This record gives sequence, structure tokens and C-alpha cells, in this order.
Amino acid sequence: MPTLMREPAAGRFGDFGGRFVPESLVPACDALAAAFQDAWADPAFRAELDDLLAVYAGRPTPLTPARTLSAALGVELLLKREDLAHTGSHKINNVLGQGLLARRMCKRRIIAETGAGQHGVAAATAAALLGLEATIFMGERDIERQRLNVLRMTTLGATVVPVTTGSRTLKDATNEAMRAWVADVDGAHFLLGSVGGPHPYPWMVRELQRVIGEEARAQSPYVPDVVVACVGGGSNAAGTFAGFADTAARLVGVEAAGGAAMSSGRPGVVHGARSMVLQDAEGQVAEAESIAAGLDYPGIGPEHAFLGAAGRAEYHAVKDDEVIAAVRRLARDEGIICALESAHAVAWVLREAGGPLLPAGSRIVLTLSGRGDKDMATLEATA
Repeated sequence: MPTLMREPAAGRFGDFGGRFVPESLVPACDALAAAFQDAWADPAFRAELDDLLAVYAGRPTPLTPARTLSAALGVELLLKREDLAHTGSHKINNVLGQGLLARRMCKRRIIAETGAGQHGVAAATAAALLGLEATIFMGERDIERQRLNVLRMTTLGATVVPVTTGSRTLKDATNEAMRAWVADVDGAHFLLGSVGGPHPYPWMVRELQRVIGEEARAQSPYVPDVVVACVGGGSNAAGTFAGFADTAARLVGVEAAGGAAMSSGRPGVVHGARSMVLQDAEGQVAEAESIAAGLDYPGIGPEHAFLGAAGRAEYHAVKDDEVIAAVRRLARDEGIICALESAHAVAWVLREAGGPLLPAGSRIVLTLSGRGDKDMATLEATA
């Protein structure tokens, strides 16, 4: 198993990962990998990032006992509260690191993709803080269902570019963001939001998100039996798992049933990396479907594909109606309105508690990756 600290050899996680990009992007990827390796080993860079995470992003986020749900389900459930970080999700951890790296590389602009808008808001926030221009690509369908986050991005000074091709969701936004990077590779940094894409992104984003798992492990009074997080591309899960991979805890990723690349996909290449990918009979990338815009993606990060194939992590799927019910149950029992993405992990716990996958008495750490104010219109429409 590749180490969860050092750069994976050739960007590979077993049979997954790598770099499948146009020749024009190879030097940029090489330069980015070298720059991140250098920065990550630089105490001054790490100190500046740690300071921003503490005084700007609000870290550490708490590990909150879900007492009412725990009593009702017969388990002990602890919630890692990334919804309380600045901008309302775990995305701030990654964008502050990549934003500092972009500035260190003398880039004037960041380019980013977004689905639910949480990464777009975080990227726009980091750009405003660090004096960078920001161009955010977002699918037209996602713009319609995430109007609040679009307004937040533009208020922060970012340019939001609607994507009208394909399914008009995250996959297509990522396509267009990568094309824009090719066109301005010298002046722009592609600030990818998840642990997908070509090397060094899966490794770099996981390292920037590992603060979630490291904090949770230090905060937990015990090594949990199960560590669970939602998975689309999988950055919050990768960061959470990194803190517990060397323990006996089971690592559980929860996908959207309509975008379950681990259970319904097969090996293939999407956005520059080999991973598990939803495909049609001809091997073309298939469309994903989820009520959560951030999980509406046909692939998964290559390290997740590796961890699943190696048996170190397991991946399950929940349906949209289970997700809606989970948002409402968590809100009414614990007073926490989480994002639809995060609710996938909650829904799995609600479904499995007391059964063979989560026996009575199980001790669980669950990452709430984001808050749910962005999803109020969707919840109202399903009432």
C-alpha cells in the first residue's frame, strides 16, 4: 500500500491514478508536483497555512457527540463538524493550501470547477484573500439548483462561467475548467476541488485535507470501530481516512446510488486519472445522477479505487429518498442541518445501525463535510 504521507511513485495508487493529459499539460503537472513537494517540506509554508486554517478558517472544527441519535440507534456517533469551517465546508482546507501554492508559483489567476458550489465559494474566498483572480466553471443545471452559492461566488469577486454542454453538471464543469487551464497554463493555476484528476492532484488534495482525519483522531476518546464519510470524487473522505488508515477502524465511503462508481463502475480514465468510472456499453463515460450536486459525478478518486480494491475501505450507496430523510432526522434530533452530500453518510448509518454492518454498540466517527443552507430549495421541493 502506498504511504499516506509521501508522494506516490509515478502518481500511482496500485493500478489506479497516473496522468492522462494532453502533452501541453505535462510540464505544468510536473512543475506543480515539484512545487507542492517543495512547499510541503518548507516549514514557513506550513506555518502560514496552519495560521490561516486556525485564525481564518476556524480550525480545529469540533467532534460533536450526536447524543439523541446515538441513544435511538444503539451506537455511539461522533460528528466531525466541517460544516462549521469558514465558507461552510471542508473545501476551505484545500483551497487555502492551493491558493498559497499558486501565489508561491507566481500565478495571477485560479481556475476552478464546482458542482454544489461549495468548492467554488471556497476557491473564490481564497482568491479574494490572497489577491488572485478567480474563474469558476459551473454546470448550468447546478447553477439553477444552487443559486445561493452562485451569488456568494460573484459577491466575492469571482467570474462564474455557466457550462451548457453534456449533462450541465460537475463532470462537464471539470471538462471546461481543464480546457481553460490548457489555454492559460503559464498564468493560471487549476485549483481542483477533489482527489481526482491527474497527478499530483489526488495526492496533493488528500494531504491538504488530512487535517480532518488527524484532528478527529486526536479529538476522539477512542479509536472508532467505523469511520464514515460521503464520497463523490472523495476529498473529505480521503482526508478523514488519512487519519485512521493505520488503525483497525473500518473505513466506509458512501456514494450516491445514481453515481456509485465503486459498485457500478469499472476501471477507466476520467479527467486525467485511471480510476473506477461509470461507463456505458461502449466504454464512454456515463452520466451520474444525484439529488446532491456535489456527488453528481461518474468517477471516484484513484486512491479510493485502490483502497476499495485492496479491501482496506468499503463503499456503499444510498438513494435520494434516504438522503432527504437523513437531513430531516439529523436536523430534528440534533439541531444540525447538513448538506445533502454529507447526509449520504448519515443515511447509511441510519439504515445500517443495529445490523451486521453496524452492530449495536458500534463506535462511529462520521464527517459532516458541509452545511445545508445551500440545499433549502431542494428540501422545500421534496416536502
